Amino acid sequence: MSRGFASNSRVTVLATAVLLGFAAVGAQLLNLHVLNRAARLRDVNRERSELVVELSRRGDILDAHGDALATSRTEVALAIDPWALADALQALDTAHKPLLRAQLLRSEQAKHTALAALLGLRPDEVEKAYTPATRAPGPKDDLRSILPDGRVKVRFVKFHDGVEESLYARLTDGKLYPQADGKAAPTPPLGLVGQRYAVRVYPHGQLAAHVVGFINKEAQPVTGVEHFADFYLRGADGWRESEKDGRQRELEQFRTREARPSDGYAVALSLDAAVQHMAEQELTDIAAKFSPQKATIIVSNAQTGFILAMANWPTFDLNNYNAPGPAGSRAERNIAVADYLEPGSTFKIVAASGALEEHLVTPATEFDCSLAKVDYKGLPRELPNDDHPFTRPISVAEIIEHSSNRGAAQLGMQLGEERLWGYARAFGFGELTGFPAIYPETPGLLANWTKWSGKDITRIPMGHTIAASPLQIHMAMGVIASGGELLRPQLVREVRDPAGAVVYRFDRDVRRRVISAATARTMSGMLMGVVSTEGTAPEAAIPGFDAAGKTGTTQKVIDGKYSTTHHVSSFVGFFPANRPVVVISVIVDDGHPPGGGTAYGRIVAAPSFKHLGEQLIPYLDIKPVAAPSGSGAPLLALQGGRP
Repeated sequence: MSRGFASNSRVTVLATAVLLGFAAVGAQLLNLHVLNRAARLRDVNRERSELVVELSRRGDILDAHGDALATSRTEVALAIDPWALADALQALDTAHKPLLRAQLLRSEQAKHTALAALLGLRPDEVEKAYTPATRAPGPKDDLRSILPDGRVKVRFVKFHDGVEESLYARLTDGKLYPQADGKAAPTPPLGLVGQRYAVRVYPHGQLAAHVVGFINKEAQPVTGVEHFADFYLRGADGWRESEKDGRQRELEQFRTREARPSDGYAVALSLDAAVQHMAEQELTDIAAKFSPQKATIIVSNAQTGFILAMANWPTFDLNNYNAPGPAGSRAERNIAVADYLEPGSTFKIVAASGALEEHLVTPATEFDCSLAKVDYKGLPRELPNDDHPFTRPISVAEIIEHSSNRGAAQLGMQLGEERLWGYARAFGFGELTGFPAIYPETPGLLANWTKWSGKDITRIPMGHTIAASPLQIHMAMGVIASGGELLRPQLVREVRDPAGAVVYRFDRDVRRRVISAATARTMSGMLMGVVSTEGTAPEAAIPGFDAAGKTGTTQKVIDGKYSTTHHVSSFVGFFPANRPVVVISVIVDDGHPPGGGTAYGRIVAAPSFKHLGEQLIPYLDIKPVAAPSGSGAPLLALQGGRP
């Protein structure tokens, strides 16, 4: 008997089909959740899991007044997802293509066909935006996936970096991308991807380039304070583990672990940007006038040793540190710290100070500088030549005032090798200053007295057969200016946390007392004679102020011999002489006076000391100081030490 449509056979077929369907679903569930669970989880986790790095901010480098010499900002690298670009092209309003073209290309040709696609190519040309590959994605290929045919699906193609946050905000504003119905899209085009990264910026370009230093393209500190104070400056990046959807958007509800970023500390320097600019401008003028091989100017606080300016020529732009310097040379070397030279006559302060401190001489003690030889330890010793021979005995004050080589040699003999070497070491020669340098700092060359030749006792007092960095020479003159103490030359003044609170402050650091305050005052008086009309550097005199200092003109060693045409010219001094405020060193390597002749320190370096000092007077509000009553040292120096 017929039972209508629902016959036994049909019910059996239908039931079997339903059971097979459920069995297939069950088998698939078994395959997904049991048999291939681990592999499927890896695929899902690779596609959905996301480790988001939150960048920390590197601390600023500030000058003495809080002006930023180095700072950090965030920029964005723009990329596209080629496989989602078809949707992006449909959402991109034609009216906004010129914005992208003008702001991103900046008249440059597109670097990738993906960018051309974003600016108007047909969607069927999207395939050209990536290069198929057969390798499996590695652990860092979080923006890639495997195609069924084994190729790598590229999901991130960068086409422009260096995009500022303000522009990126405009590009990702949904209002720029209207939908077909004219309403604004809630999100930017699917194909546009941004990746933030930190960029180090130097607002003043080449100002204090050798002191500040720079960060390379790998975000590694290479030179200067950037390297020296990296422990304080660098921050700690944060991170969070999360998941993302198919449109590469984070699913915040699935965040698991998170660590907040910690910004770096700011480092405040003693360097004054205005003083630094004055020094660098002075070096520019020196370079234009004398065409030297290199030159340096150092300015420091006479009473604390903190550096106010350290300038070198040639220099470079911190924002473009890879650019070649003059004649194709690299100008990154901080010659004020890393190079060394014979100090020449500026070293004569060591022999004179030592002889005065040991009470072997007074400013009025006379020496016969007309002699070519003198006996020392039972043997005749040949004295060096003087540029201007003396036919009469001259006093110690006149030896300094006229920079007598023979007089300095005899002062050295008064001390003897061991004591002369001891005072040279006490003044800082032959040892590291500890200053943050671009390259390893040079200690200079000062052999132990036991290794000196018989001739050294007559040459070292005049600054020959030894070598020192410009900073060591500057530091030695600072001993006289500070009242007899060797001050450690410092640059970092404060370390501040991200909120601006001072966490550490560096104070005046006295390495040792070298000479007594009385000897320092006597030396100051004699050094005033150098800038008098009778001295070797009247060009360094500052009207209305008592300045003190010492010239230096030393022959360069070329091919193992002292050259008569290549010199290092210097003037190192301080003012006001009776209560010093600043110490200034001007050292010019291989300058060439326009009219020819020898590049004496009085010609090449002394005028810059004066010009820079005159600029510092109003800026630092330096007041002239009258000589103390009853003090005969300055008058004695001006009178050549003769009663």
